[in-house]
Amino acid sequence: MLKHDSAKYAFLYLLSLVALVFMSISVGIIVFQIINKEIVDIINQYSGSYNDEIMKFAISAIIVSTPIYYLTSRQIYKNLFAGTLDKDAGVRKWLTYFILLISIVVMIGFLIATINSFLDGDLTTKFILKTLTALIIAGSVFSFYFYDIRRDTVEGKKDKVIKFYTWISLAVVLVVFVFSWFSVDSPQTARNRKIDGEILGDLNQIHWAIRDYYTVNNSLPDNLGFLTSDSEKRTITVDNISNPSTSKAYEYETIADDEYKICTDFLTSNLGDKNYESYAYFGSDIGLHDAGYQCFSRKVFSTADSKIEPTPIRL
Repeated sequence: MLKHDSAKYAFLYLLSLVALVFMSISVGIIVFQIINKEIVDIINQYSGSYNDEIMKFAISAIIVSTPIYYLTSRQIYKNLFAGTLDKDAGVRKWLTYFILLISIVVMIGFLIATINSFLDGDLTTKFILKTLTALIIAGSVFSFYFYDIRRDTVEGKKDKVIKFYTWISLAVVLVVFVFSWFSVDSPQTARNRKIDGEILGDLNQIHWAIRDYYTVNNSLPDNLGFLTSDSEKRTITVDNISNPSTSKAYEYETIADDEYKICTDFLTSNLGDKNYESYAYFGSDIGLHDAGYQCFSRKVFSTADSKIEPTPIRL
């Protein structure tokens, strides 16, 4: 005798749907980000550039959603095989068609986004690869569930097509997951890059504070302490003139009436990062740097960096 527990199977189908959405979109995001990293387009510096934070979110989503999806799917097909869930049960039909609808909506969304990027000047190669990725992911989900809902016999039958889809999809997810780790920074490297980002932020704030000081006094300050002195117009704090990693004050030296040199230690290097180099100078006075001890020379009213050869000191 068949036992229909609609609440139980509705829960399993809905949970598998949520996990499927996170897993599928995350696979697409990872592939998109790998494409962005390998094919750099200097025109679309923001929407078409590699984003490490987005990649980390996708990796996290795959780690959580993948086991949930395959475990809930296993329970669903186990019950179909045993006959405790009838193939014509309303909960199965309604939620399977709902999953089909979601896969179509996701496919349409992916295609709209990729076509919009192409019309906005994205490279043709990137557009083709992203379009294929979207079609393959959404098409695979749609074809799997369309086949599943149209099966004539499910009770007591181990379907080879279902098994094929399951193992191939799992293999693809695992391959994408493994490749994602070759693109994303390790947690320690990510932390170091954030610290270096704070250093760059300090150096830029110092530069603008020096410009303000020069405008008022028609000369460069003798030391960075003048920029935080109560007797002057305060534009930065004491924290901004010290390296957050080493707690050492940034080394400052005047080398001309309107030019100075500033040096400090960096934990990482962003040289060779194609995505960073493509927009490092956009809105930034000091951007590219190697790891270790680095010096930059700056003219007060110049927006171009003059990189001084770094002293061979490494952290």
